Amino acid sequence: MAEKRKYSKKYCRYSEAKVEFIDYKDTSMLKYCLSERFKIMPRRLTGTSKKYQEMVERAIKRARQAALIPYIVDRNEVVTNPFEGM
Repeated sequence: MAEKRKYSKKYCRYSEAKVEFIDYKDTSMLKYCLSERFKIMPRRLTGTSKKYQEMVERAIKRARQAALIPYIVDRNEVVTNPFEGM
């Protein structure tokens, strides 16, 4: 019989820090929920609670409109950390 795996409990980074509002201008806070190709990471991978995931999504979409975060990244020129040049 297969043994059950024990996973570490996922925790929400934002509820632990008691954040009330996630600002779209704070790119350092948003980069934890973005993949290396700037896709929004799902809740099941980041462990973010539903309330904060909705705030993060809204903030990322606003930051994309304000050109703080790119919409897409070219596969040939993947940048390791695009926030360094800012």
